[in-house]
Amino acid sequence: EGNKGYGPVFEEQPIDTIYPEESSDGQVSMNCRARAIPFPTYRWKLNNWDIDLTKDRYSMVGGRLVINNPEKSRDAGKYVCVVSNIFGTVRSSEATLSFGYLDPFPPEERYEVKVREGVGAVLLCEPPYHYPDDLSYRWLLNEFPVFIALDKRRFVSQTNGNLYIANVEASDKGNYSCFVSSPSITKSVFSKFIPLIPQSDRAKVYPADIKVKFKDTYALLGQNVTLECFALGNPVPELRWSKYLEPMPATAEISMSGAVLKIFNIQYEDEGLYECEAENYKGKDKHQARVYVQAAPEWVEHINDTEKDIGSDLYWPCVATGKPIPTIRWLKNGASFRKGELRMQSLSFDDAGMYQCIAENTHGIIYANAELKIVASPPTFELNPMKKKILAAKGGRVIIECKPKAAPKPKFSWSKGTELLVNGSRIRIWDDGSLEIINITKLDEGRYTCFAENNRGKANSTGVLEMTEATRITLAPLNVDVTVGENATMQCIASHDPTLDLTFIWSLNGFVIDFEKEHEHYERNVMIKSNGELLIKNVQLRHAGRYTCTAQTIVDNSSASADLVVRGPPGPPGGIRVEEIRDTAVALTWSRGTDNHSPISKYTIQSKTFLSEEWKDAKTEPSDIEGNMESATVIDLIPWMEYEFRIIATNTLGTGEPSMPSQRIRTEGAPPNVAPSDVGGGGGSNRELTITWMPLSREYHYGNNFGYIVAFKPFGEKEWRRVTVTNPEIGRYVHKDESMPPSTQYQVKVKAFNNKGDGPFSLTAVIYSAQDAPTEIPTDVSVKVLSSSEMSVSWHHISDKSVEGYQIRYWATHDKEAAAQRVQVSNQEYSTKLENLKPNTRYHVDVSAFNSAGYGPPSRTIDIITRKAPPSQRPRIISSVRSGSRYIITWDHVKAMSNESAVEGYKVLYRPDGQHEGKLFSTGKHTIEVPVPSDGEYVVEVRAHSEGGDGEVAQIKI
Repeated sequence: EGNKGYGPVFEEQPIDTIYPEESSDGQVSMNCRARAIPFPTYRWKLNNWDIDLTKDRYSMVGGRLVINNPEKSRDAGKYVCVVSNIFGTVRSSEATLSFGYLDPFPPEERYEVKVREGVGAVLLCEPPYHYPDDLSYRWLLNEFPVFIALDKRRFVSQTNGNLYIANVEASDKGNYSCFVSSPSITKSVFSKFIPLIPQSDRAKVYPADIKVKFKDTYALLGQNVTLECFALGNPVPELRWSKYLEPMPATAEISMSGAVLKIFNIQYEDEGLYECEAENYKGKDKHQARVYVQAAPEWVEHINDTEKDIGSDLYWPCVATGKPIPTIRWLKNGASFRKGELRMQSLSFDDAGMYQCIAENTHGIIYANAELKIVASPPTFELNPMKKKILAAKGGRVIIECKPKAAPKPKFSWSKGTELLVNGSRIRIWDDGSLEIINITKLDEGRYTCFAENNRGKANSTGVLEMTEATRITLAPLNVDVTVGENATMQCIASHDPTLDLTFIWSLNGFVIDFEKEHEHYERNVMIKSNGELLIKNVQLRHAGRYTCTAQTIVDNSSASADLVVRGPPGPPGGIRVEEIRDTAVALTWSRGTDNHSPISKYTIQSKTFLSEEWKDAKTEPSDIEGNMESATVIDLIPWMEYEFRIIATNTLGTGEPSMPSQRIRTEGAPPNVAPSDVGGGGGSNRELTITWMPLSREYHYGNNFGYIVAFKPFGEKEWRRVTVTNPEIGRYVHKDESMPPSTQYQVKVKAFNNKGDGPFSLTAVIYSAQDAPTEIPTDVSVKVLSSSEMSVSWHHISDKSVEGYQIRYWATHDKEAAAQRVQVSNQEYSTKLENLKPNTRYHVDVSAFNSAGYGPPSRTIDIITRKAPPSQRPRIISSVRSGSRYIITWDHVKAMSNESAVEGYKVLYRPDGQHEGKLFSTGKHTIEVPVPSDGEYVVEVRAHSEGGDGEVAQIKI
């Protein structure tokens, strides 16, 4: 009966609880719940003493303990729930009940703090007595709830609550209060206000001085870790974090303007020395501390409910990991039992019960609970009788199993019919009771009985053995040799007992072929029952190997194997190494890959630089690399260039896959050997010589510290002047010299240089120094007003041949000359139109000539007033009357305002609807006749016309 039940299994265990001392709840509960059959009983312990549950202060609901009116002096401590039934006892994990509090700040006034502007300041929080130590800190400014915003200059440490100001400013003046919150007991308090009074001072600078210094920190694996670092100084120091001699953890995040380093989900490899560096231009400061990573215990292997036979042995593995390494101890039915490994010999009923394996280190404790049941029973075949019919192949081997349930383990004997069987050359009885017979013949057929007996009783079970014909492969697969892409056939025919079903299984190198997944390449003959022929289509290199055909029935099987050799292009070479790196050559060595049954005839070396994603065939010495070689020299490389190399093998069947790329290397440097091209120049501003060239691309730099040497001299002189241009991207140099005559012929040449030497000079080019700006003034400048927003300007050209164009400046009288608008035209133009002018406005206009050296003197300034604006009122169309083949359109007269141009007449546009082009009429009347449209709708637009331009439009559709 007892075996149907089980011992207690925890479903809920007590957890650490903080009870606020000021709580109005009046009670606290510790939870405990377990399932068990029969139903368990519960007890509780406080600091290892049994709790008297008969007292009114305590009540129980199931396994839950309720403490009424808890008091710190008698209720604080470690609680354990103990659960029992007839199968044994288990103890819960320990849970601590503690009492949380946060006292108010003392009532004494805080002293005022006077600080010179530019100097750093620290306002102390000095939090009151509290438990637990999980406070968060903020600071109030002048009144609640105005909290100060944190930035690069201000920081609140969550370690001690202090407010740090890197350098005090006049705006920091005010009253400050430290606001402290305890999330565990949901309570906040704030201190008396501290007046901060900045003292004005001539701003001085102070070096970085770290005041918030993180300490050596012990963290638990998987936790989040916060390190704080903040410095005073003026200007505000920059903060940088690093890990000594190692990269920062991937999960590290820096926040609070650099003052906080957070490492999320910390791992063992994150352990190490961390450094915070603060720096401003006045000085720097450093701080280092170590982060240690440890771990609470965690199960690697733990115990589970186990049934063991009476008299047998037990080894119960229980292994935990952690740092420091956890100790292991055992409880049996809630009482201390053993330490370390648990081994028990010759188990008896007294060993049954509830066992707990406990792993413990300084960071925590974990429990694994399991029930050990001891079983004793006479042999019985009820659950596992012998097979009634056992088949065995002729000449083969059979094992007849005998597996009764019994405890302790029974002794076994066998009989065939009435004959008792003993171990012989063909018959063997195994320890577990199984009977083995080899080289089976017809005579072995018959009834076999297994007898099992132990000290509690005996039992037997019988089955009949029948012989079948053996399965044999009659046509075995043969070795096949093919080339990649061809088809191959593996034959396999077998004979078998006709009463049994036969199946064929094919495997390659020991792995069974999945014909559904591999249907593209593998197919088998299913037409003839005893034929297992395999067809391999479009053979690839990966299909090579040993193929095994297994013909099997439910009784026996037979196998035969053959090899498929696949010839194809070579595999990739391996172990590529770059040696003897020079400026234009490197030595390569490699190891040959597989030749795939066709000798390697040659190797090709390819190279790649950052200039292109393409691999290109490299020039080598020898130029033809034969298949038996494993080294060569790559030549004609670019000096000081990063290269990767790879090698491809070829045989008569094709070219193989390339090797993995080599490690990236950089060739040695060399002096440049290419001169810059397109050397020229000229033009530019007055007293300048502008020299230009095409910068050399990176591949021609050949070394570090690359730049250009520019040489120039006036035509006919012997001495060359030289200047150095250090920026490799620049292709221009401007030489300024106040004594340089304009439009003078110079010879120039340019060469490249690097840290290895100079390259050749370019061809010498002839250029001219900058010409002078024009000195003549354009004449006959005239301005004509066209409307309220347009005017045209014309002028006579000056005689200077170097003129590239003319500039027209114009500005309104009420604007400054510096704000003048500018229009530039080429030296082919004699006039231009100015647009978008303001109506009825006086403008100043002048004209000057310019060339590449600058602008000449302006012409005399001409003043001119634009026309008044056109009428803003649009015509009101009052009628549209059809008269035979014409429409008569009539509108009201438009009256101009005092600041608008007088109406001179009307413009009428007659156009098809949807088009912009049409027929334009002008009239001085208020009416017009237009033809009736021959097809579709037409639009008639009417607008007033004045010397200031055209007014707003009115329209009608006809």
